[in-house]
Amino acid sequence: MNLYRHLRVCLFVAASLFLASEPASATKRVALVVGNSSYQNAPLLPNPANDAAAIAATLKGAGFDVVDSRLNLAATDMRRALREFADQARDADIALVYYAGHGIEIDGTNYLIPTDARLERDTDIYDEAFSLDRVLLAIEPARQLRVVIVDACRNNPFADTMKRTVASRSISRGLARVEPTVSNTLIAFAAKAGLTALDGNSKNSPYAMALVKYIAKPGLDLRRAFGFVRDDVLQTTGNRQEPYVYGSLGGEDVALVPAPKAQEPAPAANPQSEVRRDYELALQLGNKGALSAFLAQHPDGYYASLAKLQLNQIDAEEARVAATEKARQAEQQRARLASEGAQRADQEKAAADSKAADEARIAAERTKQAAKEQAAEAERKRAASETSAAGVLSGNRPAIENAAPDSPAVAAPGQDNKGARVAALSTAPPQADLAKSVQSELSRVGCFTGAVDGEWNAASQRSLALFNRHAGTKLEVKLASLDALDAVKLRPSRVCPLICDRGYRPDGDQCSKITCAEGSFLNDDNECEKQRGRKPVAKRNTDDRPSRADRSARQSRQPTADVPPRQASPKPQADGARRSASGAGGQIYCNDLLCRPVKRGCHLEYRGGGGPYANANAEVCN
Repeated sequence: MNLYRHLRVCLFVAASLFLASEPASATKRVALVVGNSSYQNAPLLPNPANDAAAIAATLKGAGFDVVDSRLNLAATDMRRALREFADQARDADIALVYYAGHGIEIDGTNYLIPTDARLERDTDIYDEAFSLDRVLLAIEPARQLRVVIVDACRNNPFADTMKRTVASRSISRGLARVEPTVSNTLIAFAAKAGLTALDGNSKNSPYAMALVKYIAKPGLDLRRAFGFVRDDVLQTTGNRQEPYVYGSLGGEDVALVPAPKAQEPAPAANPQSEVRRDYELALQLGNKGALSAFLAQHPDGYYASLAKLQLNQIDAEEARVAATEKARQAEQQRARLASEGAQRADQEKAAADSKAADEARIAAERTKQAAKEQAAEAERKRAASETSAAGVLSGNRPAIENAAPDSPAVAAPGQDNKGARVAALSTAPPQADLAKSVQSELSRVGCFTGAVDGEWNAASQRSLALFNRHAGTKLEVKLASLDALDAVKLRPSRVCPLICDRGYRPDGDQCSKITCAEGSFLNDDNECEKQRGRKPVAKRNTDDRPSRADRSARQSRQPTADVPPRQASPKPQADGARRSASGAGGQIYCNDLLCRPVKRGCHLEYRGGGGPYANANAEVCN
């Protein structure tokens, strides 16, 4: 028993040291509530003071650590209140500001008006009022949530008397839309941007009454609370006023008042309750020191086997982290030698070292997944067994044969067996998300050009095969896997070469259009080629030389000796060439060698004779 107490003390001391670095579990909430009713240079507003008092009472009843309520603040008092509240919000988790009173929007910026403001000119707003950005700056240091509620969407009381120094300056009714620049910040308006809110017929406005009803409900998410406020205000005002909320929060519920903790049922009696409590405490700490201390106190038994599985899981995770870092360094070394143009032998050795480190990393990942699956399965069986009755617990001890510390998957980290692969698949993310991650990484290294949609189709398989070819890996391409994701993530830059369409050439990580110079064209090899001139084609020129058929026709038309001179002259040819020939009326003179047109100014005379070898005509020139 003394040893047991000693172990308890050690575990609690370790827990205290571990939790000392964590933030306090209690959430600190602070609020500033301002209600301006008694304006010195504007009509009285009866509701803001009543609304501020109701909101302050609601927040105090909800357990806020600080609720600073201020009424009818002048400019100096309002400036001091914001400065003091900024100091309170600096170490708070949730900071809330509620303002009721007059507000104005100029050139798209919203301003809160103190009670002593005069606003004779539009430029006085910069000296006598406070912008909404000043309020957001005061609550910005809050760690978890920042909320500003503005119940100031009323008509501008200075609109009739305010002088405009610039005619183009915009002064609108109501308030302008805002977009918070700091995350986890909500800005709630009593009415939509550009519209005014109603004061109602009671001592509180419809918006303030709805806030009191919903904003401090325990466990109610703040977004749903403002949604219920909107519905109530719309119903109360006959759809004339619609509250609006700007900003966004995360996926978890965020409530101003946490839900009450449900009382846990008393655990069933367990003969090994003390051992179980020690194990759960060591498991909660989740480090090797706590688990080793538990095994030193309880070296044997069911919970000792569970503790050994948890230790194996921690060791496997440490080995995986070390292998991943070693693979990253090896890949960087290989890339460095390749970029520096080192000797081929050094580059080949670096590539082999990188490949071996990557294989060791994959094996460590599989071992870690197997150890994690075994520990999770053992914990699942333990939780199921401890919910049964005490009598069944004593008779049916949970079976943990598959989770024994000497399991082959745990004892042999480098062994690539079926059990390790199944364990890795069982703890893998959904297939669609895994495929989308692999597609995204393949696109980063230039191997995938399709849509990253999570569908592992033929295009995705070809992309992974292309990665295998250029990266020298042998990954399975039929399905997206964790091995493929890790292998692609290790590549810091492009792996697959850039492929461009016809007419474009690679230029870094982009395709540039190819522009050929004048006199050149883009050939089938996607290169510019100089155009060649056409070769001249020789042809017969028959314009000045009559054809053989023409000569035969002219000879056949020569007059004989029996024909009178005027009838023996050759008749004009039917074609246009003969008609346009130069000479005397288209006459042709022929001798033994050739036929030609009669010269200009000459004519033919019949001299008698004739025959096959004699010419009966003579060319006579004046």
